[in-house]
Parts: sequence; C-alpha cells; structure tokens
Amino acid sequence: MRSFVIIGAGQAGLQLGIGLLDAGHRVTVVSNRTPDQLRAGKVMSSQCMFGNALARERALGLNFWDDECPPVQGISFTVPGPDGGKAISWASRLDVPAQSVDQRVKMPRWMAEFERRGGTIVYQDATIDDLESYAAQSDLVIVAAGKGEIAKMFTRDATRSTYDRPQRALALTYVTGMTPRPDYSAVAFNMIPGVGEYFVFPALTTTGPCEIMVLEGIPGGPMDCWADVTTPEQHLAKSKWILETFLPWEAERCQHVELTDDNGILAGRFPPTVRHPVGVLPSGAQVLGLADVVVLNDPITGQGSNNASKCAASYLASILDNGDRPFDAAFMQSAFERYWDYATYVSQWTNALLAPPPPHVLELLGAANGDPRIARRFVNGFDDPRDFFHWFMSPDSANEYLAATREAALAAAM
Repeated sequence: MRSFVIIGAGQAGLQLGIGLLDAGHRVTVVSNRTPDQLRAGKVMSSQCMFGNALARERALGLNFWDDECPPVQGISFTVPGPDGGKAISWASRLDVPAQSVDQRVKMPRWMAEFERRGGTIVYQDATIDDLESYAAQSDLVIVAAGKGEIAKMFTRDATRSTYDRPQRALALTYVTGMTPRPDYSAVAFNMIPGVGEYFVFPALTTTGPCEIMVLEGIPGGPMDCWADVTTPEQHLAKSKWILETFLPWEAERCQHVELTDDNGILAGRFPPTVRHPVGVLPSGAQVLGLADVVVLNDPITGQGSNNASKCAASYLASILDNGDRPFDAAFMQSAFERYWDYATYVSQWTNALLAPPPPHVLELLGAANGDPRIARRFVNGFDDPRDFFHWFMSPDSANEYLAATREAALAAAM
C-alpha cells in the first residue's frame, strides 16, 4: 500500500482517488469546500460528458444518475446566414448518449462515496506549506486544483500553448422551461461567424432536469457583453438578448425560461494553456499537476470534464504500472506525456475551432447538410477527437474524405 494526497475534489481528483482506493492504496483528498458549500455554491462548469468518459465512471461504480439525468442523444449544428435564416443546419445522433450532471450534485455524492470506500477528506484551502507537509508524509502529491502560489508552480509550456490570452468571453446560464428540440435531445451548437458560439443541452442540476446555455463571445464583439451584468436577472436577460439578436430559432425555444437558481450562472474568461506537469516546492520536493492544472482548453468543444476523466484514468494506469518504484520527476513527466499522447489532439482541435474556419472546414460542415455519414462522423468525434485528424483537420485529408463520400454516394445511387 502506498500513500497519495490529491489537492482538489473535482472530476479528476475524486475519480483518480477512488481508482487508487480500489487498487488498495491510502488516499487523502484535500478540498477547499465542504459538500454543503458545494451544493449551495455557484455552478462551476457545463460538463457534458460523452460515451468514453461515462464508461470510465461506470467501471468505477460512479454512475449514480443514469435513471434521473436526461440523456443527450445527439448534436445539431447550425450557422446563420446573412438573411437571418439558417445557412447550414443538420443534426445526427451520438452512437452512445452523453450526460451532464451539475458538479454541485455530482461532487458531494462522489465525496461521500470516496469516504465510504475508505478515503480521507481534509477540508482546507491548501497552501505551499501544506503541500510541503503532504509531500513529506506521502509517496506522491497530485495537484488537481489550486490558485495563487500553488498555481504558479506549474509554468506555461510555450511550445505547447497556442494562445497567451483568452479567446472567448464565456458565460453559463442554467435554465428550466426551454422548449425541447424536435425528434431527440441534443447539444444544439450554433456558430455565428465573427461573433461567437452558442450551444445548449439538457442536464441535471440541484433542482432537477434543466438546460445549460453556454455562450462564447469573441473578445471585443457583441457577445463580449457581461462586464455590466451584476444580478442573476440581468444575466438571464443578457443571455436571451444574444439569442434574440443572432439566433431567433433558439430565442423561440427560450420564451418561457427561468433560472434554475440564483447560483446557476457564471461568466469569465481564461487563456487556453498547457503547463509543465512538475511543480517544485521550496524544499525541492516535487508534485504532479493533473487535468485542468496542466491542460486547460476553451469549453467550445465541451471537452473539459471528458479530459479530466481521461487524465485521471491515464494517471491511474501510470501509477499502477510504476509498482514500487519512486514517484520522481521522471515518473511525473512520463505520466503526463502518456496523457498528452491523447490530450494533444483535443487541444489542437479545440484551438482550431477558436480560429475563423478555413475553407475546407466550411466545405465539410456544408456537405454534412446533405450527407448523414459526414454529420454522424463529426458528431461522434466529440467522444474521441483523435478521429478528426483523419479527415477534418487538414485540406488534403478533407478533400480525400469528401471525394470518397461522393464516390460512395454515387455507387449507392446506381
């Protein structure tokens, strides 16, 4: 049995902690908020999790909401045209439904499960001195959260970070009373050229089923409009104004929406950043960064919680493979690189969608209007973004794929 301390009781920290407990190790999780504080606090993310991430939770016995959380059965994609109509509009089902459980619901339940399985939770806002103490008492300290001096330990990796400033003004609005989309539930994704993006999907929150509105405005543009919002009512009104101005079909669905609760809102911005995974304490002791601490993506592709799940699973495998060997800097870097073998694709794809779409991407998205095969492949790429690098990310691969789909369509019509 080895001893681990994890700073942060979120998706990655608790998933990794429970995995380590199940493997027979001693684990302490440090949280700066109690379960009651989490339940009563502000929303933290939009957390739409796709099939592979949900499978990891089920493998650990952490799928407590399958019967009550509304499923996300597909993804729709819409681009408005200059006449106010829809220039591009299509939808496709996910092979495996996705799911979104508010972290204010999820993490308190996981914390209780972590303790039930033998883990220890310490409630404190961990400092550098605390990390020194934990490093001296345990085999490995893993940092899955942290601000101030703790965050500064993990320096930006300029070779892997595409941007050095925020690329979107972000807002979340949790609501009830939205008119469901026809046919099946979905992430309704809308791309407004030169303005930003809006997507919305069903979820489970503290008050029951809801819809989560995610608004992403290009800095300096009309959707970068949250600075003067000071009340929940103003936040909801601003969200509705954006839809009324740019997406009338989405505004139509929102005629009767209300906030789930006064804490069901969030606004802010951050630069997508990759950081070096090894943090060095003043004593020279080293700690390992996890999930968003080391790879932080813009939420435009909905990969945050999925990445956290993947990183926790990848680190768990690296830790178990390490056996009785020390958890030194070489191990930490190796564990991160094993995760980066996957995360690099997510980061490159996400960063590409933050830039104006190149011609080959517009051609692919337009072609999906008339070809369900293309739509299905795009939609299911959200579960494993590595597939986009075979057909979506470069003009040559896109042209080859489009030619192959046209040839197949002609053959089928003969």
